[in-house]
Amino acid sequence: MSDSEGTGAKTGAGTAVPTLDDVSIDIAVVLGTSAMPIHQVLRLGRGAIIELDASEDDEVSILANNLPVAKGTVIVSGNKIAVEVKQLLPRTPAGA
Repeated sequence: MSDSEGTGAKTGAGTAVPTLDDVSIDIAVVLGTSAMPIHQVLRLGRGAIIELDASEDDEVSILANNLPVAKGTVIVSGNKIAVEVKQLLPRTPAGA
């Protein structure tokens, strides 16, 4: 494999340096939220419907490792669901 295939760059001494190609993050999309008493949560079962505080036209939040990074809209095409990024959120300094 060449270095362009994600194996890492080589230093002058020939040792591999990790690249961003090897970093994995979790992406989550938040459609909406809901608050309910614990007794209702305990009674949830298959087929339960949880109402969210959003409508189908509202923007969704896009999280990377549980940190908000963007806003987007849900796109449904046939049986596929996707999210179109509409706005990137400003990054906060580490430790802020």
